[in-house]
Amino acid sequence: MKKVGSYALLISMLSGCSQQNTVNQTESEVSEAQMQENSENIETEKMQDTEKIQNTEKIQDTEKNENREKLSPFEMHGALHVENGKLTDQHGDVVQLYGMSTHGIAWFPQYVNPDAFRTLRDDWNTNCIRLAMYTAEDGGYCSGGDKEQLKQLVKDGVSYATDLGMYVIVDWYILSDGDPNQNKDEAIAFFKEMAETFVNNDNVLYEIYNEPNGGTSWESIKAYAEEIIPVIREKKPDAVILVGTPTWSQEIDKAAESPLEDKNVMYTLHFYAGTHKDDLRNRLESYAQNGLPIFVSEFGMCDASGNGANDFESTAKWLDLLNKYQISFMCWNLANKDESSSVFRANSTKISDWTEEDLSEAGQWIKAYFQNRSYQ
Repeated sequence: MKKVGSYALLISMLSGCSQQNTVNQTESEVSEAQMQENSENIETEKMQDTEKIQNTEKIQDTEKNENREKLSPFEMHGALHVENGKLTDQHGDVVQLYGMSTHGIAWFPQYVNPDAFRTLRDDWNTNCIRLAMYTAEDGGYCSGGDKEQLKQLVKDGVSYATDLGMYVIVDWYILSDGDPNQNKDEAIAFFKEMAETFVNNDNVLYEIYNEPNGGTSWESIKAYAEEIIPVIREKKPDAVILVGTPTWSQEIDKAAESPLEDKNVMYTLHFYAGTHKDDLRNRLESYAQNGLPIFVSEFGMCDASGNGANDFESTAKWLDLLNKYQISFMCWNLANKDESSSVFRANSTKISDWTEEDLSEAGQWIKAYFQNRSYQ
């Protein structure tokens, strides 16, 4: 009986152990299942959090882009300066200005109006306007023109551009007076008044002469600049100043050999695509690579006379090169003069909101080019 009882007890004990093991195994399996479930839940939560972050970033990027599109050029970039040979904005980012130059405002004053500038900004996708005021030609500032009227046109143009958040270039447009020193005293008085008038306008750039020519040397040009620049600096210590170069603003190499001490100047190069090809393009590229601050304040698609056939293939090569080095450029000219370089047909009388019928061959091409640029 004792043996039977002991055997039964042993069986009972083993059975109990087996049941306990089964319970333990079941609990372990449950625990593992719970851990797996918890892990999956954590992973799901992580994925959801990642998706939330990504969606938030997408929304923020979209809002940023929408806000950027709503901002005017000046609101995006603010006051400009020259840094490492590049035109640079208040955020330290390189910026390109691009747009139209007026023809002589003494002869085509009708295009200096707020609706014209708004059309250029909103329809043509440009961010800058150049106000070209001739000095020596008939009706020019220094040759019988109405000085007060011309100055008022410049002031009005700057006001319209400022209201639209565009940049604007005040251009002392010498041509037949090939040496800028010829009318230096007039230039000093003019830029003194302009700098005082625009003391609070950080969207204004000053082009102190257009195209020195007739054999005028860089030494003569530089001496003129060294007298004009301090006049502007009295009121505008940080404004960007554009300085022309010899031979119709083509010999930037001369400026590179003996640059001005002012660090906030850029040297102008002008080209007309029908005339100026690889030789001048190579010169620009060479000096751009070496860090010379260059600004193309005037170019045309025809030949250097402002007339003749347009060469759009050469123009495209030029603009590709300028974009490569982030160089700003202004197209000549905003007028209905009967010549190839004018962007309006001679019979067009509209002064804003132009249609294709108003545009010349050059006008249609450059408008399409501006419109297809990514806005900066």
